[in-house]
Amino acid sequence: MTRSTTDEAAVPPLPSPKERRRLREAKSLSEDEMAAAVGVTRATVRSWETGRTSPRGRKRALYAKLIAPEPTVTPTAKPTVVTAKAAAAGARPAADRPAEPAASPAATDPPEAPPLPSDPRAGAGAADGPSRAPEAPARPSGAAEAPGERRTSPAEAPGERRTSPGEAFDELYARTAPGLVRQTYLLTGRRALARESVERAFELAWQRWPEVAVDRDPAGWVRAAAYEYAMSPWHRLRRTHRHPDAPPTEPGKRALFDALLDLPPAYRRTLLLYDGVGLDLPETAAETEASTPAAAGRLMTARAAVAERLPELAEADSPAEQSALLHDRLGGLARAEHVPVPRPARAVRTGSENKARLWTRAAVAGVALLIAVTGLTLHTAPTHYEQPISPPERVGGVPPRGGPQKLTAQDLKLQKSLGEQLAHGPERLVPELH
Repeated sequence: MTRSTTDEAAVPPLPSPKERRRLREAKSLSEDEMAAAVGVTRATVRSWETGRTSPRGRKRALYAKLIAPEPTVTPTAKPTVVTAKAAAAGARPAADRPAEPAASPAATDPPEAPPLPSDPRAGAGAADGPSRAPEAPARPSGAAEAPGERRTSPAEAPGERRTSPGEAFDELYARTAPGLVRQTYLLTGRRALARESVERAFELAWQRWPEVAVDRDPAGWVRAAAYEYAMSPWHRLRRTHRHPDAPPTEPGKRALFDALLDLPPAYRRTLLLYDGVGLDLPETAAETEASTPAAAGRLMTARAAVAERLPELAEADSPAEQSALLHDRLGGLARAEHVPVPRPARAVRTGSENKARLWTRAAVAGVALLIAVTGLTLHTAPTHYEQPISPPERVGGVPPRGGPQKLTAQDLKLQKSLGEQLAHGPERLVPELH
């Protein structure tokens, strides 16, 4: 037992389940190859990457080694040579010169479209409407920082103020909550359910804030929780969420709205994440807990179903143009609809804490009640078993005990007749006594 505990403590902590899958696909390893390398089944690898279970012991160490990111090789700086002529002229070495400003990406790259609501790579303007966001560079595992937490440079004073967990949560909520409500409305077609799902997801995120704060994509964590709650089939039993809200009045937006709601939930979610939020295919597959080929198949099927309702989408020349056009249509539909504004971040945090406190008190009260009932039962229960005595009962229908019954008049007449008359037949044999 001591050896096993020591081995697990020596292994570095594993990244989040979504990050595990991203690192495996970044190394071009399939689930079968990873399972063969670790010595487990494919279902076990998928369970590790969805967060249902975690590896242990030697398999944990081997799995962590296989998905570990490649170390970044820093080029060695060449020694600076200062000639006598340059020294005489007062020139500084190249290493001491101030670095020239790098060329701005906006000067060389074409401008990108505005980001989708609640896109983790969107920035502060994410609540304006959905559009495709540029791909964010992936950070290595373990290097993630909490939303709103800025990195402290070595030159900063050690006593400088840092962002508190509440401020980081409020910043994440203010940046992503309004746009996420619009996304959830496109997913469900119900405004009240969209707001309830987002608030419920942020309450859950505040309860698990130590886990969410170090996640590589905190906004994606909240988005996945909101989508899962919104797509729960139990909402059909609630009268307020049994039917979707009224569709938009504009014909084009109404056709897109009806086409989205006619799709199966898994296909609708895949289409919204890829063409609406702007995630790539592996990220979409990881968030929907499906393989990458399965996510691609769902995406193509959903696009084909929506293209039957939207003629301009069917006339697109390439899949890229079709994706861009669908991205714009989803963004226009999300911006055009008036969705309810979520509660303030402080109210969500307070509600989350009150619910956690209420459930804790209920659990403590239940345990205390169970202990009291058990103690009362042990105190009042008898120490040994006593067989109960059956009460007396009168038995009926059975003739009473006694001697021969009283002879009737007919019996007496027959007895007298047999005693007076002689028997006709052979004489009776009388035994002789010697």
